[in-house]
Amino acid sequence: MADYFEKSVKESCAVKAKSYKANKVKLQKTVDSLHDTLKTGHKILIFGNGGSAADAQHIAAEFVVRLKLERRGYPAIALTTDSSILTSCGNDYGFDRIFERQVEALGNFGDMCMAISTSGNSKNVILAIREAKRKGMQVIGFTGKGGGKMAGICDILIDVKSANTMRIQETHITFFHVICDMTEKKLAGEI
Repeated sequence: MADYFEKSVKESCAVKAKSYKANKVKLQKTVDSLHDTLKTGHKILIFGNGGSAADAQHIAAEFVVRLKLERRGYPAIALTTDSSILTSCGNDYGFDRIFERQVEALGNFGDMCMAISTSGNSKNVILAIREAKRKGMQVIGFTGKGGGKMAGICDILIDVKSANTMRIQETHITFFHVICDMTEKKLAGEI
């Protein structure tokens, strides 16, 4: 059993290191884009399915409340949390449109979407990205497995170098924490 834990931890670390190396420039661009979005008074809309829905809520909380620095709240909304919107849209328009409809209602030119899909092929995520692009919003995508359909439609794509959903999600949350940490520091003038 201990060998399995050790193997899993080593595998997770290796995926993170390989993915960081492959996405180093894009991660810095993501921080710069978030800084610019928040500095100009715009907001962040974050969405994904399953574990990625939980990640959307987690990172929205880090922006709204704080990660490390004592500072004002940043406007970030997880589109995965309002059960009335999700169920009424799912019922009236279909599950594929649950994020698209919210981007249509809440997104404005200059805002940013953070779209999360381990495969890069989640239809509801793709439709929301297309709506965001139609509205002039910047889209940062977080995927794995080569990026899927998201690879061609995101402004910046952070693609984890793995096909293993667990490793992709572990890497996403590590990247999200560092992105939020650096964005806080940049907005505070510390970096």
